Amino acid sequence: MSVRFKGTDLRPVLAEAVVNQCRVILVKDQGVYFLAERGERRPDGRQKTIAYAAGCNPDVDAFDDWWELARAEFGGDDFGEFFDPHDGVFALILSGEGDLDVSATATHLSLRAVTPTRKGT
Repeated sequence: MSVRFKGTDLRPVLAEAVVNQCRVILVKDQGVYFLAERGERRPDGRQKTIAYAAGCNPDVDAFDDWWELARAEFGGDDFGEFFDPHDGVFALILSGEGDLDVSATATHLSLRAVTPTRKGT
């Protein structure tokens, strides 16, 4: 099992991290999402540019649905994991058309660039 981040959502987060010369953070708390370590803020204090995993956005997905998907893939604890946006798979996502699949075991996170899914296929 894994969660998918659409490249079209993730690329602005990666670009913001590159411009701000900071890391990106994979967060699991109120949903599952990536954001830049130092990013632009909205008036309410929340980060402006956030990329949620498909099905794990509390603003659009039902609580029981996103919570269960996040728990099934990443366990019950909240966390933040830092990554260099220039490294490996992020460089591929930033320069290409791919999506990102993220899966987890008890000790490892796996990130893999994948061909975007097309509607109607």
